[in-house]
Amino acid sequence: MNTDSQDENNLQKGIKAVLFDMDNTLFDLVGAQIAACNSVVGHLGQVDGDELFLYFLEGSHGFESTENIRQYMEERRIPTNGMFEHACRIYHHEKLRNITPYPGVIKTLKAIQDRGYAMAIVTDAEYPDARMRLDKCGLLPFFDAMVTFDRIGVKKPAPEPFFAALDAVGAKPDEVLFVGDSPRRDIEPCRKLGIRTVYARYGDRFSKTRESHGADFVVDQMDELLDIVKDMPVSSPRPARKNQTY
Repeated sequence: MNTDSQDENNLQKGIKAVLFDMDNTLFDLVGAQIAACNSVVGHLGQVDGDELFLYFLEGSHGFESTENIRQYMEERRIPTNGMFEHACRIYHHEKLRNITPYPGVIKTLKAIQDRGYAMAIVTDAEYPDARMRLDKCGLLPFFDAMVTFDRIGVKKPAPEPFFAALDAVGAKPDEVLFVGDSPRRDIEPCRKLGIRTVYARYGDRFSKTRESHGADFVVDQMDELLDIVKDMPVSSPRPARKNQTY
């Protein structure tokens, strides 16, 4: 755990809740996508799954849109009639099958729950996908609320998802801790809102620099989060579990 940016007041001030990004913070979505792309290109008689993954990473259709598969096929003159739908089924199945929680995630969430903190997810994924992924990993029961793109209508770093999460756990910005892997979509907006942040550096595959990015804390594996929250008192009793979605 990197402690260079820690401030003693950040540890001593109590919190009510811990908020989490989901993809690449709780599990490796990128790795699961790459595995799914490898399966798709094998089905299509191609050899390089990384080429297909670049369409998801750099294309105009969005990071999870299967239209990236259609574009990949069309540009290689692979017939889409019938084959595209089957390729999409392979992609969805293999992506979900390859999602597993990072080491230490279940232990960490259980310990945080036992300490009495509320927990919520703030994700750019849509609710059906978020629910399936959390359920696949056995993580769904830990969370009191999920804030998803389809329920809010805007994605991070817009402030609305974070405001919805604060409302869900009944807390002010300085009463929560946010854990996320993206400096731009997680750390920066939270800092602007006055939310204390934990940079999940282990999940960040895309930043040019993997320094603290101004986060209050940096962790290189999930269970390092326990060393942070153990010194933070619970500022109020855990609210009743609502299982809200936003």
